[in-house]
Amino acid sequence: MTTCSAALKAWAEENKEAPEDAKVVKLYAQMPPITKLDNKLNDLKNAVHLSLSTNTIDRINVALALPKLRILSLGRNNIKKIDKLEGCAGTLEELWVSYNAITSLDGVDGLSKLTTLYISNNKLHDWEELNKIAGLVELKDVLFVGNPFYDGLTAEQQRVEVLKRLPQLAKIDGVMVTPAERAEASGTVEE
Repeated sequence: MTTCSAALKAWAEENKEAPEDAKVVKLYAQMPPITKLDNKLNDLKNAVHLSLSTNTIDRINVALALPKLRILSLGRNNIKKIDKLEGCAGTLEELWVSYNAITSLDGVDGLSKLTTLYISNNKLHDWEELNKIAGLVELKDVLFVGNPFYDGLTAEQQRVEVLKRLPQLAKIDGVMVTPAERAEASGTVEE
C-alpha cells in the first residue's frame, strides 16, 4: 500500500518540482496502489488538476480543501460515495469518477461550478438520483453508461430520461444532445 504522502514524495523526485507548487499532480496507477487519502493532499494549494485514478481508494476520507482545483479524477478505484468535496465546491468544474462503486449522487449537488460529471460504470440504480443534481446549472456534459438505471432502455430512451431530469445538458454519454431529443424530453415531462 502506498500513502498519499509517499506518492507525493516520489512524484516530487520524478518531476523535480515541489507538489505544493504544481498545477497538475497525477498520482494514478501507483504501485503499490494508494488505498486511502490523507491530509498531505491539502498541501496541493496550487493544484488545478489532481488525478488519483487507478488505485484502490475506497472512500474520500479527507475533506479536500484545494482552493484552485478544477479537475478531480478518481476513476477506477473502489469509491462508494462522493463526499468531503466542500473545500473545492466553488472551483471544481470536472469530476471524473467512472468505474467505482458509487450508489448515490449525494455530495455532488454542492459543486456549483461543475460542468462535467463522468460517473459511468458505477452502481446508480435509481433515476431519482439525477434529481439531486438538477440544480447544477453549469452542468453540460455527463457520462452515465454502465449504471443499472439504464438497464432495459434503448440508448434513445436513456438519453430522453436523462434530459427530462437534467435539461441543461449539452452532451450525454459522449454524444451531443439533439434538438429532437430536447423537444421529446420537454414534451413528455409531466407537469
